[in-house]
Amino acid sequence: MRAILALEDGRTFEGISFGATGTTTGEICFNTSMTGYQEVITDPSYRGQIVAMTYPEIGNYGVNELDGESASPHVRGFVIGQLCPAPSNWRATKSLADYFSEHGVLGIEDIDTRALTKHLRSRGAMRSCLTTEMTAEEAVAHAQKSAPMEGSDFVQEVSTPESFLWTAESREWTIPNACTGQETNYLELPPVRHRIVAFDFGIKYNILRRLRQAGFEVELLNARTSAADVLKRNPDGIFLSNGPGDPAALGYIHEEMRQLIGKKPIFGICLGNQILGHAFGGKTFKLKFGHRGGNQPVKDLRSGRISITSQNHGFAVDADSLPSNVEVTHINLNDDTVEGIRHKEHPVFSVQYHPEAAPGPNDASYFFQEFAAMIDSVK
Repeated sequence: MRAILALEDGRTFEGISFGATGTTTGEICFNTSMTGYQEVITDPSYRGQIVAMTYPEIGNYGVNELDGESASPHVRGFVIGQLCPAPSNWRATKSLADYFSEHGVLGIEDIDTRALTKHLRSRGAMRSCLTTEMTAEEAVAHAQKSAPMEGSDFVQEVSTPESFLWTAESREWTIPNACTGQETNYLELPPVRHRIVAFDFGIKYNILRRLRQAGFEVELLNARTSAADVLKRNPDGIFLSNGPGDPAALGYIHEEMRQLIGKKPIFGICLGNQILGHAFGGKTFKLKFGHRGGNQPVKDLRSGRISITSQNHGFAVDADSLPSNVEVTHINLNDDTVEGIRHKEHPVFSVQYHPEAAPGPNDASYFFQEFAAMIDSVK
């Protein structure tokens, strides 16, 4: 079936639909990852967005029950160059098209994703409409009427409604090796060393797995949990997760975080980093087209070390807005934006990228051990 992707500035692309049919709107953005489309689709941080993949063929290894970053898709639409019609992988349980049909997600293929990406790099991320029902002119008008990302709070749509203890499978997958005595496909988990709470702003499953692998017992909390409720639980530490939308729209969360700074060790990732920036008294701003992919170079200003990182964000902390007792610890080498901050007086730090992800290298995985060491030092 014919489908149309229309941008708010009047640019349109015609392609072929797959998955569900109908009409959807959202901010159009692009992701440069070569693999990991299932993780992208199920990442709650993409709530409210239509995602274009720059890699030309998508769907070649299908979809499986284990690799999702949440229980269901969160993208509002998916734009690709070519859909693989016959996925091949021993772990696959269904095709990407069938997965989208099952969950009501609109996809469009046969799009010139290179032209689309160049347009977004030049003009910036913008509102868009993906439809199988409208004309190009109607779709452009529909995109222009949709809500912008600025000022949008999608956290309430993705946060857990009730607190719960994370007990799902978290063992690290490996390959049996007779030489080392490794007999199974999983490494056994270490004993629990620290009990923490994690604010669920749209947390990815793999963050929870990596926390458990680092010796943390994790209780997930709704995004509106008060600082008083957190302190009643008396956790060893507090984790602030990734999530979707505009961090400046989360004033009710900023206020609770201000009351927790200095009370317990705090570690934040992605949206958690931006929320801490606001809680410290700083500001955030919208990036032109964001950082989304697995090849973003980040420099640790303390050690000079360069890491290749996985990222997914459209906003950044304004370094000039931070108070003197907060230091910028990491920067993006492509545009010098803030990638990490740390409080100089209290045990609080955060990073803008995803240390739980492994885009090829595992350069950033040490932050979970750093969080554990911070808690040990406070204890």
